[in-house]
Amino acid sequence: MGKPAVLESNVLVLNSGYTAIRVTNARRAFILLIREAAEVVTSDDGQFRTYDLASWILWSDLVRSSNAPYGNGNGHEPPDWVHTPRLAIAVPRVIRLLHYTGRPQREVRLTRRNIHARDAFRCHYCGKRFTTRDLTVDHIVPRSLGGRDTWDNLVSACVPCNSRKGGRTPQGANMRLRREPTKPRTNPTVTERLQNPKYHLWRSFVDESSPYLTTGS
Repeated sequence: MGKPAVLESNVLVLNSGYTAIRVTNARRAFILLIREAAEVVTSDDGQFRTYDLASWILWSDLVRSSNAPYGNGNGHEPPDWVHTPRLAIAVPRVIRLLHYTGRPQREVRLTRRNIHARDAFRCHYCGKRFTTRDLTVDHIVPRSLGGRDTWDNLVSACVPCNSRKGGRTPQGANMRLRREPTKPRTNPTVTERLQNPKYHLWRSFVDESSPYLTTGS
């Protein structure tokens, strides 16, 4: 059902009371829709609307055939699409679980994606910006020297810098950290997405100063 990159795009998950609880990927979002455990939430004309999977497929067909604007809160960003042999379905930006699942966790998860987002997708050694594909996660103090998987010991590094540093500390490799890594107060992946007009609808449920949303399934 569509290209892998599209199926890994981000979808905001709300609980039944419309409180944002986590970010998942499109693949997991469609599984929840197929299981009738969730519905799509849009804001086509300033008013929230919900769709089950069947009505979302019909909505997608209407948008695709009429070139209508995508209902993401501002009406200007085109949708991402997943394709089957018979259908083209828009990737939802927001889904709502149909049963209450509690409050979001109040902790930012230590993940590769969150580390890169925290570091603004820049290498901590050369300072250049890269795509996620061209970044690695480096242990400032290597594991072989007792380094741990913690926010203040993990940084984004490009492949050449990571190779140059090897299994040494920055001092041992004669390299300098451009800034000290710290644990973010808010989820960096969510903060990053809120800057993108594609995820404008998310601002109806979260803001940059508050969400400790988890990322994952």
